[in-house]
Amino acid sequence: MFRQARHQRLVVLFILTLGLIAAPALALSQQKLRVVTTSADLKAFAEVIGGARIEVESLAAPEQDPHAIEVKPSQLARVRRAALLIRVGLDHEPWLAKLRLPENVFVLDVSRNVRLIQTETPRLRAERRAHVHAYGNTHYWLDPVNAIPISTAIRDALSKLRPDDARVFETNTHAFIDRLNTKIEYWKRALAPFRGTKMVAMHDSWSYFAEAFGLNIVAAAEPQPGVPPSPAELALLFQRMREAGVKVLIVDPHSNPALVREIAAKSGARAVTLMPSGIDYVRLFDENVSKLVTALKRPAS
Repeated sequence: MFRQARHQRLVVLFILTLGLIAAPALALSQQKLRVVTTSADLKAFAEVIGGARIEVESLAAPEQDPHAIEVKPSQLARVRRAALLIRVGLDHEPWLAKLRLPENVFVLDVSRNVRLIQTETPRLRAERRAHVHAYGNTHYWLDPVNAIPISTAIRDALSKLRPDDARVFETNTHAFIDRLNTKIEYWKRALAPFRGTKMVAMHDSWSYFAEAFGLNIVAAAEPQPGVPPSPAELALLFQRMREAGVKVLIVDPHSNPALVREIAAKSGARAVTLMPSGIDYVRLFDENVSKLVTALKRPAS
């Protein structure tokens, strides 16, 4: 009887010891992977692909000017604790170089596998002002087809950092791309009646969007983000708008309201505010396509 009781106590002790050894490993496997992104769109991609396995924060809100972000100390602390930083790349985030990221943070530049346009833009303009998009237009996520290589790049990075969850990331990516492809066809049908329509954008954020849906942006009002055009540049813009018959002016949420009113008043174009960034990628396109269709359907004033 004594031997049997002693044996049982040893078995219980052995099981408890195994539990203590396994507990840290189990806790580690259940801990969410910390991810930080430089835009709300990249946060949306990461959330869809990573699901409940990750914790994501964006350093920029959708309505902010992405070229002029001021990172808060609390955000910087989260960046330094993150396992993965996902960035737009090219020269979209000039402020990022100031953060001095620790070497243990893996940085994913999703621009490396997407189709870029305007890559032949010279580093300096003729009047010697630096061009903000010296390596090509950085707003590539506004072509929804580019969302596919962006998604797969994030999937691969997450799988590298958490190989045990690779199957989950693959399943989530496949489901998102299937949904996206269906939506792309819907958006193309909605804008098909307006193919070839000439428009002006306040800032050159919309070239990818226009190309994806067969629209034609004939000019950008601002020579650089937040830099108003000179009187001579404005006069040339109005001339081009008249000659091209432009009736729609695409406005970003951070565009100068006074300049928007002036251009709309003097050109007769309807101003429509589209969001270049959002917390839900598919909803972003749903809303932008809907707003643009409504503006294009309205009769000229």
